[in-house]
Amino acid sequence: MPSPVAQVRTWLGRRYLRKLRERNFDFTDLRLLPESALVPLRRDGLDPVPELLRLGERGPITRLPLRLGVPVWLVTGHALAKSVLSDTDAFSNDFAHLDAAGIDAGLDPGGLGFSDAPAHTRLRRLLAPEFTVRRLNALTARIEEIVADRLDGMAAAGPRVDLVREFALPVPSLLICELLGVPYADRADFQRLSAARFNVVEGAGAPLSALTESLAYLRDLVARQRRSPSDGLLGRLVREHGDDIGDDELAGLADGLLTGGFETTASMLALGSLVLLRDPVAAARLRDDDTAVAPVVEELLRYLTVVQVAFPRFARADIELAGTRICRGDIVLCSLSAADRDPTVGADLDRFDPGRDPQPHLAFGYGVHRCLGAELARRELRVAYPALLRRFPDLRLAVPTEELEFRKISLVYGIDALPVLLT
Repeated sequence: MPSPVAQVRTWLGRRYLRKLRERNFDFTDLRLLPESALVPLRRDGLDPVPELLRLGERGPITRLPLRLGVPVWLVTGHALAKSVLSDTDAFSNDFAHLDAAGIDAGLDPGGLGFSDAPAHTRLRRLLAPEFTVRRLNALTARIEEIVADRLDGMAAAGPRVDLVREFALPVPSLLICELLGVPYADRADFQRLSAARFNVVEGAGAPLSALTESLAYLRDLVARQRRSPSDGLLGRLVREHGDDIGDDELAGLADGLLTGGFETTASMLALGSLVLLRDPVAAARLRDDDTAVAPVVEELLRYLTVVQVAFPRFARADIELAGTRICRGDIVLCSLSAADRDPTVGADLDRFDPGRDPQPHLAFGYGVHRCLGAELARRELRVAYPALLRRFPDLRLAVPTEELEFRKISLVYGIDALPVLLT
């Protein structure tokens, strides 16, 4: 039961491969998809590519040139994206409703991302107590400890370090390990598998292989928790729900937390740090003014929107969206990165503005499938950014900006290395 982000990648990859393998193409490489279909997964530095913004200028919804047997539509407008993401009457996430589209049920990845009520409601309710204000307050001290420890590690490794490897990846990874109860001896391998899940540039096979390997590890972890429940999330679910939740369900929920709470937060920590390094005024505000932390973090979340595309919705019946007829079984994708730059929401949204009043954004999705760990991610970012800037007030890039290598094609946008100088 993979996370929503992993589910999108797995489903689209398998669906497209199945359709085109009949034509003797090697579609283990997602770069062979039509370039116009990859527009929602590409960026120009930190910004959506111009082609995506031009789609939005033509209207809030357009058709993508994907030959999947059913039409695929891309929503770029903010208001329309909210409407689609929240309308569970008109749209389904569940493969059980896809017979009319001719989609093989054997491809169903399951999980929260591809489920409707009541299955989705039940699974989400199991996890909700882990993200109450009381639980989050208890975790804040641990977040501060993890951040402080990684800053010490950076200081010891300096004066030049890779901020991704030394800070952005370890902080959320260690926190997820704490939440799940992953043994210390397993944590390095756990982090490796997490990062490999999003490496689509090496082809569809690489992340699918990592997905298989990590699910096998998580099933083993669940089996160990059954025998001896820890104080982590998995242990609590075992103690409180016992046989009411199966091992595959537990492994799937753990996988959702792994990929949903690790890679997205790691990308935000890395890219957000880059934005702040390029904007000394914003960095100073975040470092010196505690009241500025929350609004600046919200602006970073909106501006970066690292999860670029929400998992797909499927039309339950014929419907009209912004004057466009959508037929039963059609696939509708929402570009979150385009929606969060929609000029109808506010002025000059293509620019990062640390003084901007918080704008409504879709960085965590919207509706019943909105990221359950959104508030945990906010806590991590609100602790990590100021601590980094206060510990290393002279922090700066170690290479010219144009030498940085951003991901070329990715559902979760990011950067694989960020060399910095600490002093």
